[in-house]
This record gives sequence, C-alpha cells and structure tokens, in this order.
Amino acid sequence: MARPPSTPAAASSAAASSAPGAEALPDSYEDAMAELEQLVARMESGALPLEQLLVAYQRGASLLGFCRERLHAVEDQVKQLEGGQLKPWDAA
Repeated sequence: MARPPSTPAAASSAAASSAPGAEALPDSYEDAMAELEQLVARMESGALPLEQLLVAYQRGASLLGFCRERLHAVEDQVKQLEGGQLKPWDAA
C-alpha cells in the first residue's frame, strides 16, 4: 500500500504530477516559448479532440506562467543593474 506524502509540499507536487498535462517544465525560457508556440498552433488547427484541447490548454497555462516568472526575474535583475529603475530599451 502506498504511503501518502508526508508534507503539504510533497502532497501538492504529487497531485500536480498526476494531473493531466502536468509535465515537467522546460529548462529555459526559449524552450518554453518554442513548446508554447507549437501548442498554440496545434490548438488553433482545430484538429484536437475536446479532451486533448483541455490538456493542451492546461499545459499552455503552465508554460505561460513559467515564462512570466522568468521574465519577471530577469526584469528584477536588470532593475538592480540599472540602480532600481527599469530604463527604456534603446536598440540603436
């Protein structure tokens, strides 16, 4: 008989790993964006059955959250480098 997770964190990670579409997140922002773009293309094609569409949506939401977290982390690092203020990007 399997033992239940002993900590709340273990319980939530165990529940997340058994949830539909709960795959490990990519290692990088770029990998997450590439997977997200492929996922959106499959969803927009209209070829996915309803159940797979729901799983794809959930995966996309996870990937989007991952990308947002990475962007916020980089933004915070840039703010530190710029003395606490995020300066406008000058591509010239």
